Amino acid sequence: MVSEIKIQKLAGVMGWPISHSLSPQLHGFWLRQYGINGSYVPLAVSPANLESALRSLPKLGFSGTNVTVPHKEQALELVDVVDAVAKRIGAVNTIFVQPDGSLLGTNTDAIGFLENLKFFAPTWQPISETCVVLGAGGAARAVVAALVDAGVGEIRLVNRTLARAETLADDIGGPVSVHGWEVASQVLDGAGLVVNTTTLGMQGQPPLDISFDGLQSNALVTDIVYTPLITPFLEKAAARGIKTVDGLGMLLHQAAPGFEGWFGQKPHVSPELRAFVLQTISDRDI
Repeated sequence: MVSEIKIQKLAGVMGWPISHSLSPQLHGFWLRQYGINGSYVPLAVSPANLESALRSLPKLGFSGTNVTVPHKEQALELVDVVDAVAKRIGAVNTIFVQPDGSLLGTNTDAIGFLENLKFFAPTWQPISETCVVLGAGGAARAVVAALVDAGVGEIRLVNRTLARAETLADDIGGPVSVHGWEVASQVLDGAGLVVNTTTLGMQGQPPLDISFDGLQSNALVTDIVYTPLITPFLEKAAARGIKTVDGLGMLLHQAAPGFEGWFGQKPHVSPELRAFVLQTISDRDI
């Protein structure tokens, strides 16, 4: 009697380079936790080979893939179908192989940002809130889209290059005003949420120097950077008694929709998962 062979479900992450990605460890944790016969693998793909790599996914039996730096914007142009969220953000980070072999691209960064905020600050209410977003890159596009969709009253977008910020504001829409970096501290006056989407404060980068004097007394400060977990930006806010939210949760929460679509199981972002990923980061730094 021949035993039934279970087909292993496959997904992965494409980037160039890819060794820095924590996604294989993150998805591997969930695969083990739920006892799923599947694998999530790192795929080092150069920009020149991205199209052929994506087109190979159905042939190789993949359910889909994540795409990370520097592929998010290029992937938008290469998939067969782009959903409304990815179109608005202008980037794809999650791809699903459809039953007919076509590729559907979406972006889960916005939902990852909001879910992380809700998890650590469940009492935060977006309605009528004044928010400040620092930076106007790809991550800022996802954050601004998330805040607009959540119904915030005002978003003040601060960036060194005004033209880039203005393009973001036009593309996303909503109650967004644009401000230069030289007035960043003044722009924080009366704000209830401040989000750093720049690389300032990341390991190897200069710190983000800004004044929190004008913030609301119950304000919330968050950083999408998670290496280090507590950036100088968050340290300074915490020293002032301001509630802070680190960026690791955004990484964890943005991964959940992809995992569910590829492996058929809605995963839970648990304290155990967070501790496991933190340990992985620590081990890499040794």
